[in-house]
Amino acid sequence: MNAKFLQKAAGRITLAGLLLWALVACKEHGSWSGNDEDSQGDNSKILSQSAQISQLIPARVAQRDAWATDISRIMDELKISKTRENVCSVIAVVDQESNFVANPAVPDLGNKAIKAFQTEVPQKFIKQFGPALGPAVSRYFTYVLLNEPSKENSFLVQMRAVKTEQQLDLIYRQIFAYVAKQFYADSIANAAAKFMGKDLGEENNPITTIGSMQVSVKYARQHQRDHASVNELRDYMYTREGGLYYGIHRLMKYPANYDNTQYRFADYNSGMYSSRNAAFQQSINKLLNLDMSLDGDLLLYDKDDNAQSMPSQTETALNQLFADHGMAMKSEEIRADLLQEKQVEFENTTTYQNVINLYKRQFGKNPPYAIMPQVVISGPKLSKDYNTNWYATNVTRRYDTCMRRAGAGGRHHKR
Repeated sequence: MNAKFLQKAAGRITLAGLLLWALVACKEHGSWSGNDEDSQGDNSKILSQSAQISQLIPARVAQRDAWATDISRIMDELKISKTRENVCSVIAVVDQESNFVANPAVPDLGNKAIKAFQTEVPQKFIKQFGPALGPAVSRYFTYVLLNEPSKENSFLVQMRAVKTEQQLDLIYRQIFAYVAKQFYADSIANAAAKFMGKDLGEENNPITTIGSMQVSVKYARQHQRDHASVNELRDYMYTREGGLYYGIHRLMKYPANYDNTQYRFADYNSGMYSSRNAAFQQSINKLLNLDMSLDGDLLLYDKDDNAQSMPSQTETALNQLFADHGMAMKSEEIRADLLQEKQVEFENTTTYQNVINLYKRQFGKNPPYAIMPQVVISGPKLSKDYNTNWYATNVTRRYDTCMRRAGAGGRHHKR
């Protein structure tokens, strides 16, 4: 699934002592975690051979030995313990996202992409070039789409025929490369040249999440392990190894004290720590008797995942909550804390701890650490809208099947 064609990303855990406790708890109860220490002393649960991993991949998968070899090597490289839980988590997400196809075909992708291109890209141009120049750039793109490189084989004609994201991605790159060259000879050039320090194609390419695990290109760039260009990185992510590398990194390389596998799967879809943050929002709702959305985003974000200055419902509610209880929290302090919502350290903040303490005082018990985020999944690659609960439920079902193959029963909870 696409996370930006679909959407989102956020999350974190707590201070040194609590983090240590979380890791120990994960070990004791068979939960997954991206840390080698979790499985030390219990080698019977470690899948040391790629052949063991291969047996857990659905039999219908072509080249499952090759997939298993890549999964095993990448988990070793990333220092992720190859427990049954961790391996089955990876297998479940790959199967959900692509059915183990490195560059999967998407039904009616061409027509869906044309519609998205015609609605999303003009808005981006207006944002980038302003209300005066933006529409002119958009009209120029429309002309190029219809007439280049020739009318008979225009980019629009080519787009209608695509079957995979990579094919579509390559067309987008050709379009943007063509337009970028023309900027220097066209009347638009002088006005737009000052913007050309940016990568015009990468800024506007609608293909934002790719590969067998549908990882955002932005995430891959942030965690890139070499100095390849963005187009080389994109090409790599369409390979079996590249899709797995960044997908496993995205799924496993952050600590989360979840008591159920489905919350990490929900995070994979709606953003790191969105399950934890949704529970935080629910606690605020109960303390103030509100009904604000439990989407796991504590601040408002633009399409590039940058926090906006406008206060979110959560931020406004927190200001009210602390004022009602006479707690000396300045609005700028709350904002600074909320800016850490995509990190484990958010749980160490005064804002997070105050809400937890108020909840315990009012209700006499600890609030839930995580709940299912209420996020709608939509995008050109989908036939209809879904939600994060649907996604997490389907991945968990695949995870349970994998765990049964491994002789470990179904999903794991902490007791």
